Amino acid sequence: MSKLVLLRHGQSQWNLENRFTGWVDVNLTAQGEAEAIRGGELIAQEGLVFDKAFSSVLTRANRTAELALKAAGQGDLELVRDWRLNERHYGGLTGLDKAETAAKHGEDQVKVWRRSYDIPPPVLAPGGEYDFAADPRYAGQAIPDTESLKTTLDRVEPYWNSDIAPFLKKGDTVLVAAHGNSLRAIAKLLFGIADDKIVDLEIPTGNPLLIELNDNLKAVSARYLDQGRAQRLPI
Repeated sequence: MSKLVLLRHGQSQWNLENRFTGWVDVNLTAQGEAEAIRGGELIAQEGLVFDKAFSSVLTRANRTAELALKAAGQGDLELVRDWRLNERHYGGLTGLDKAETAAKHGEDQVKVWRRSYDIPPPVLAPGGEYDFAADPRYAGQAIPDTESLKTTLDRVEPYWNSDIAPFLKKGDTVLVAAHGNSLRAIAKLLFGIADDKIVDLEIPTGNPLLIELNDNLKAVSARYLDQGRAQRLPI
């Protein structure tokens, strides 16, 4: 039986400002750094020793992983970064204040964009402030201009199958430090959550989710290491 820890990045500056962040590379707040360190301390208390660690290419997830690993006494472990673990791309909503967006488009429409499984926000116009096409981290990649949770899963799942799952299948203990929606995508695979239920899964920032997996990489148990900030799990 293998063990997987899913760790959502700590609070970011745009979490604090209530803005649609997506692929924008904002950093952690002081609270976010403290959450990451606390997560690492809980990992150490649990006696978990990772064989592999994965993250997105975004600073807030990388920083969370690095702080947590250092606090867990595993700061020398290599962190594998890949854009396919990035947050969902919020398209034309990127950078907007969530409350102001709801006032402009209506709360019902914004709820559809944010919480429906397969309806993406409007596309991101090319050439603007948040056009990521020229970012060297995505050179040669066919990157999206908007995503739903479904299309986020469509890019996460192949990476999961090719790069992460093989280590778990041989019994390794693995850390994935990423984002709310890319971690939702992984959780959907592991727990078999229905399309209309996955959007209700809330993953707290900086709280390690420890999952034990069977040989078929299906979850047999799961719990948050900080029970005081735990959310309901589908198991």
